[in-house]
Amino acid sequence: MRSVPSHLRSPRCVLDRCNRNGYSRHRVKIEPEDHLPLTPAVFHILLALGEGEKHGYAIMKEVLQNTDGQMQMGPGTLYGTVGRMISAKLIEESDERPDPALDDQRRRYYRATAFGQQVAAAEAKRLERLVKLARRKQLLARA
Repeated sequence: MRSVPSHLRSPRCVLDRCNRNGYSRHRVKIEPEDHLPLTPAVFHILLALGEGEKHGYAIMKEVLQNTDGQMQMGPGTLYGTVGRMISAKLIEESDERPDPALDDQRRRYYRATAFGQQVAAAEAKRLERLVKLARRKQLLARA
């Protein structure tokens, strides 16, 4: 893996400076691995959006369900994280809306970008390697 300039090493810095094409404003190509490790909130939001667009409340409900109630994301955490993820081009706000008769107009819908999906896949692979290591160290039973 190539060396990342020191001003881009912080995960927050990478999240704040990536443009739509995966480049920082300094024209350094940002790779999906440059975002790793993801915070649990970022990873769970990307997982929730993996099946398509969702509004904020639906994301919070899916995270709660996916974690069997162990991770309850409040609005402050959700929307603060969503804002950083939009800046990093991991997700984007959707222009498409459901039928107004079936939905509240105030809701904002989000979807993962192609780059966001690549970052989620890279994080899943990283976690898979950790689980394999934990099994080799006999910290987990074999599946």
